[in-house]
Amino acid sequence: MSSTRTLIRGGLVITAADETHADVLIEDGRIAALAAHGTAAAESWTADRTIDATGKYVIPGGVDAHTHMELPFGGTFASDTFETGTRAAAWGGTTTIVDFAVQTAGQALRAGLDAWYAKADGVCAIDYAFHMILSDVNESTLKEMDLLVEEGITSFKLFMAYPGVFYSDDGQILRAMQRSSANGGLIMMHAENGIAIDVLVEQALARGETDPRHHGEVRKVLLEAEATHRAIQLARVAGAPLYVVHVSAEEAVAELAAARDRGLPVFGETCPQYLFLSADNLAEPDFEGAKYVCSTPLRPREHQAALWRGLRTNDLQVVSTDHCPFCFSGQKELGRGDFSKIPNGLPGVENRMDLLHQAVLDGRLTRRRWIEVACATPARMFGLYPKKGTIAPGADADVVIYDPHAEQTLSAAAHHMNVDYSAYEGKTVTGQVETVLSRGEVVIDRRTYTGHAGHGVYTPRSTCQYLN
Repeated sequence: MSSTRTLIRGGLVITAADETHADVLIEDGRIAALAAHGTAAAESWTADRTIDATGKYVIPGGVDAHTHMELPFGGTFASDTFETGTRAAAWGGTTTIVDFAVQTAGQALRAGLDAWYAKADGVCAIDYAFHMILSDVNESTLKEMDLLVEEGITSFKLFMAYPGVFYSDDGQILRAMQRSSANGGLIMMHAENGIAIDVLVEQALARGETDPRHHGEVRKVLLEAEATHRAIQLARVAGAPLYVVHVSAEEAVAELAAARDRGLPVFGETCPQYLFLSADNLAEPDFEGAKYVCSTPLRPREHQAALWRGLRTNDLQVVSTDHCPFCFSGQKELGRGDFSKIPNGLPGVENRMDLLHQAVLDGRLTRRRWIEVACATPARMFGLYPKKGTIAPGADADVVIYDPHAEQTLSAAAHHMNVDYSAYEGKTVTGQVETVLSRGEVVIDRRTYTGHAGHGVYTPRSTCQYLN
């Protein structure tokens, strides 16, 4: 195969570590070199393709470490396939997703993992990896965890919520944590007290409180904070690291901060919906609130300040999307008259990088912190760095040319996710993806999709790089 070289000239290269006006040379799908713009070294480079990035940012492709393509939930399936979902991700400047393979209770982890390999194989537009959801912790699945870590599936998600579906009790959680402590895996936790929540759901429905807003009201902040606290203590007992997913509440951030202040290997993720939306959306009339039903739920607006502060102080390290879209028509509508039957999840894989850039303009994050929480830290957390998440010699050439001045209005009409509404309908943001390279191949060319299904490859992961 002949060598192909691409040169990106004149842009501001932004990584988690620094910002430099540099030209970037790409060869055979990897970053070959960087040199200051206008220097003799940079001027001497030749390439098959030159991309002019003058006045633009050159940033690493986003790493979204929490997506659910084709997830079965509540009698239906997430509306994005691996094909449509990864294409939408590319449009939004994300070049790697880590999705969740699901163990069916009573079956082996291997059966669930193989099912997800089959769903994604040959159809993804960008690179992908997997976490494993444990629905049934027992002696044989504990043994399988060791084998999966060796195979590059180095993180395992457990649920303190959804009794009868994904729920694990404290004993099962402790056993899985002990196993991960020994094998180097990372436990990811959905921290909500699902047993107590189910009582409150039943009581609310009995009172005739059936609208979407009650979904948020029964999933109490205190039950997220309590579960977060309990997960941290179980991890301490097991001597294991812990990653808490989709943190939404100030009190839960406080639990993480307290653990981190003690030097514990405890990490937290939040999502754009908690940073930009609130319980007000759940209360929208005419069942419109159903569009915003996800778990953990959207919180009253006053929680947002604590989440932004957590991102600045590094008590929260990652912003992922928990992308799990269900169409309003025919899917969210399953819960008319009973909020507990609304499929849980929001579309967001295409919007994350742009929303966080808007946060930079709003003074909530620095540019480097934007890249840190969206690219570098998720790559490090889940064993993909420095192949992913940075622009440095040897890294995969997953590169986004980002126009920081372009204005766009987010809408269902304009997005590429396979879902009939936008959670951010009508929101205007400044900043837009212009061109995207995945392993050196242009998949978005000046706002035109040039990628193809099957370009994306499965990417095995090493263990969490914050624990070595």
